[in-house]
Amino acid sequence: MDKEELEAILGLSCEDRYDYFLDLVGEEREVWILINSEEHFLKLHSDEKGAPDYLPVWPSAEFATAYASSDTDLTPKSIALPQFLKKWLPGLDRDGIKVGVFPGSDDSVWIMGAQELEKDLREELSRF
Repeated sequence: MDKEELEAILGLSCEDRYDYFLDLVGEEREVWILINSEEHFLKLHSDEKGAPDYLPVWPSAEFATAYASSDTDLTPKSIALPQFLKKWLPGLDRDGIKVGVFPGSDDSVWIMGAQELEKDLREELSRF
């Protein structure tokens, strides 16, 4: 993917990036997160008062890398979709951590509950 295409996708609305995320994850069968040198995953705090923490996720390494470009300690890590559905999402739900799907270049992000994302991902998988 060239830089222009990457920037164009990052500039989409939250809803359009969410749809893109579902399509690409459904095809590639993996989700991308960012981890630091100690293997801890990136967890962000919403700007909204009282809003829960969230785990940002991306549909490819290129998008995660673009997001982390200013932080040299962060690197993309792939999570196989079956593992994400069976272990990660239930664990996030149990810990009260939301999921921030595909943060954009303007820092907008679609924040949702883990169960809701699981439902949407399973629905997407049923199309294949």
